[in-house]
Amino acid sequence: MSAAKVTALRGAVITLADAADEFLGTSRVANPNTHRAYASAIDRTIEAVGGRDQLLADVADSEIGAALTALWGGCSPATWNRNRAAVASWLTWCTTKKKWAAPSVPADAERRRENLDHTKAVPRPRLERLLSRRDIPLRDKTLYRMLYETAARAAEILSLNVQDLDLENRRAPLTSKGGDTEWVYWAAGTARLLPRLLRLPNGHPDGPAHTRGPLFLAERKPVPARRPGPEHICPHTGRARLGYDRVRILMDEHLGLDPHQLRHSAATHLGDQRVPLQLIMAKTRHKNPRTAMRYTRPGGEAVAEVTGILGPPRRTH
Repeated sequence: MSAAKVTALRGAVITLADAADEFLGTSRVANPNTHRAYASAIDRTIEAVGGRDQLLADVADSEIGAALTALWGGCSPATWNRNRAAVASWLTWCTTKKKWAAPSVPADAERRRENLDHTKAVPRPRLERLLSRRDIPLRDKTLYRMLYETAARAAEILSLNVQDLDLENRRAPLTSKGGDTEWVYWAAGTARLLPRLLRLPNGHPDGPAHTRGPLFLAERKPVPARRPGPEHICPHTGRARLGYDRVRILMDEHLGLDPHQLRHSAATHLGDQRVPLQLIMAKTRHKNPRTAMRYTRPGGEAVAEVTGILGPPRRTH
């Protein structure tokens, strides 16, 4: 490392690029999905306020606010809040942990209210048509089908490795926050697609089988500066684990949906079929019944069906 670089990292002069690289190398963003999301938000903000060589201390609060507004001001509250939080976390770390002179997110760029949308569940016939489209690439079709049939969180499915799959029993293990092993289960749709996906690590049906490493892979190999740990790299192709932000973009293009809508729809469809709440909780792995009930509000078809009970009795002849 050059003397100038050492001086910069000690705080005499620090560029936006150096500050970002230091922050993105910390343990708080070690999770690959978190790392990609934070890196994307921070890198785009840096470009909007003057570029990587701009000095951190020379950036004003108002410039940060203007950049956030220009980049995500017209997006949904969830998208605004997610990217704003990433930039705010970075700048707060610079100030509190490194004691660098740094801007902050201004008060007028406040967090936005996210209204709970009870219409997120997609009617089952429409969802089945979307998931069966032939123009969606195999990797993405398998992921979407798996998200729906497992009712799991997108980050959980993206964390799966090939060697952990129990294909015969249609299940895979996950580690809960408490360290316990939990299982996600999929149905026939995913079971038909997975073997095809595992034969296509290089995009060719006659290529070597995909036997180890991340199940879902990014399209390209990572650049050296942002290369994740070896556990997130496919030993067959050198490509990295697919990230949540990329999935969100692709799913919007392919289906016009958000990843969480597949989990929400699965829980709702189970509720529509009168599956008991305890079993829905076991499927979605919710711990709190009140939380699970929020995701299992009956869909329109179920409400229409029970409405018939309120009609006048049929006449008998």
